[in-house]
Amino acid sequence: MDLFERVSEDIKNAMKAKDKVALDTLRNVKKFFLEAKTAPGANDTLTDADALKIMQKLVKQGKDSATIYVQQGRQDLADAELAQVNVIEAYLPKQMSAEELEVELKTIIAQVGATSAKDMGKVMGTASKALAGKAEGRLISDIVKRLLN
Repeated sequence: MDLFERVSEDIKNAMKAKDKVALDTLRNVKKFFLEAKTAPGANDTLTDADALKIMQKLVKQGKDSATIYVQQGRQDLADAELAQVNVIEAYLPKQMSAEELEVELKTIIAQVGATSAKDMGKVMGTASKALAGKAEGRLISDIVKRLLN
């Protein structure tokens, strides 16, 4: 069962369980999936890799929104965003810890032969592909900068 089918099935389960947060969140996710499937050039298909990218983007947006809500003193809205983020994160692969990520990045830096901050682009290109879905791009970038300096 691919991710699209799993989300569709979980929408039915959320309806039966009367879980409003999960239902609203999964319907929103499915909307983005359908938009991606019907986009020009998509040939009415959505790979799991593309679906994961969409879900990661939604998680990042949700976390950013929650941060803004907290800064504006709207904890109620932040809690709602974070509840939706938790629903989506259940579908994502386990994220690497900073320590695990640093070990992987040291290996990638050695493979690429990077020695200074000038090689950041080469490292990021390889790291982004190798660690897709396992770590946030911003965290990867921060650790690579620290390791190359």
